[in-house]
Amino acid sequence: MKVLKDILFGVPLQTVAGSTGIQISQVAFDSRKVVKGTLFVAIEGTQHDGHKHIQDAIDAGAVAVLCSTMPKALDKSISYISCANTRKALAIVASNWFDHPSKALKLVGITGTNGKTSVATMAYQLFHHLGFTAGLVSTVEIRIGEKTMPSTHTTPNPLELHGILRAMVDAGVSHCFMEVSSHGIDQERIANIHFSGAVFTNLTHDHLDYHNDFKHYRDTKKTLFDILPTAAFALSNADDKNGKYMLQNTRATKRFYGIKCVADIQLKILEKSFEGMLLKVQHEEVWTPLVGDFNASNFACVLAIALLLNEEKTDVLPVLSTLKGAAGRFQSVPTTNGVIAIVDYAHTPDALKQVLDTISVLRTRNEKVITVVGCGGNRDKGKRPLMAKIAVEKSDLAIFTSDNPRMEDPDAIIADMIEGVPAEASRKYLTVTDRAQAIKTACTMAKDEDIILVAGKGHETYQEQNGTRVLFDDVAAIMQNLKSDK
Repeated sequence: MKVLKDILFGVPLQTVAGSTGIQISQVAFDSRKVVKGTLFVAIEGTQHDGHKHIQDAIDAGAVAVLCSTMPKALDKSISYISCANTRKALAIVASNWFDHPSKALKLVGITGTNGKTSVATMAYQLFHHLGFTAGLVSTVEIRIGEKTMPSTHTTPNPLELHGILRAMVDAGVSHCFMEVSSHGIDQERIANIHFSGAVFTNLTHDHLDYHNDFKHYRDTKKTLFDILPTAAFALSNADDKNGKYMLQNTRATKRFYGIKCVADIQLKILEKSFEGMLLKVQHEEVWTPLVGDFNASNFACVLAIALLLNEEKTDVLPVLSTLKGAAGRFQSVPTTNGVIAIVDYAHTPDALKQVLDTISVLRTRNEKVITVVGCGGNRDKGKRPLMAKIAVEKSDLAIFTSDNPRMEDPDAIIADMIEGVPAEASRKYLTVTDRAQAIKTACTMAKDEDIILVAGKGHETYQEQNGTRVLFDDVAAIMQNLKSDK
């Protein structure tokens, strides 16, 4: 229980009707989760307006309402408070409710189009192996020490997020690595979060269905660095053309990493194979099982994070060189018939290009590259033809299929993709709408040493179809069809 006025501390209030000295048992922004004694925060969401459910919340036991527009009729037994931005207010309230857990952690936020999950996961693994009790908030999973929970959003809502951070503090977590999505920034989910550092990985075409244009997408990401305190660090990718722009207005200590451009932490790739890479870090050579230039960049990023968190390079490199990264990120699937099978989360044009470019560098040209790829429904349609074009240009054969069609017709999504296929490449693709059948087709067509890339879903073990989630796992489908012995 907390007193309402203490929960509202820091919220710029406009109007107050009723007492702010009452006891609050819970905070909720979903009227279905209200219990007796709740403070209900009415938020105008992308699909629902919480203001329409204020009476539902009161009927369920809410004793206080925080809103941006006061109801016309006020119940004298209820405390009503208005403010200009209830989304931001919810984040402040959540921080107060859970006693500001982010201030008790060394919390590092990681943003960018691609690489967030890999960097966050590798940083968590590194600090775990260095002997710290570490935390992770990622697209794939949430980890509190060695305890694992499923993840529903890249960046959880403020109540859930501060609750997770409080659980971490209570469990003795010292370092937490958190993905920060553009949606999460724009929707104020990270307001009132205290970051010890923030990281920018890269910026490419994605989420323009939400942000409308690239500038808004870019500037939303930049907000993470604009809000950093002077005591924090701001780490950016020197190889990305937006890397310096991201840090223009930050008050934090600026540092850069890279594998191509001059940077504070810079790596050089000496050797590449499907088994890993030999890297040169200043004057030291390090072998890593990670594959691809993008993973070399991730390696440099995680090394830089560790050094900025005051760890010694001599302690970090031996551990970092053993890490395998996140599930579904250039994940090699074991097979018994000589076919090389790779699953990757690549669901943007740039990510798909990077994965196929990596394969192109490593292949012998005596084999075929077969790419199975689709695009998500109810998302940015502009990237569909771009991904198809990349797939046919950089593969010997592309099989266009379903990804997460959601509420769209999967055949219509595939039709949008085909619009990007150049006329001269019309014989380099097939369409197989059913994803399981598409993977089976690729496995059937592949011969010894051929390479299959199944892109788009990575770690996901489901497909979203017509409002429901159907169990489906790319890795399991490949192993079933290629008769893996593992």
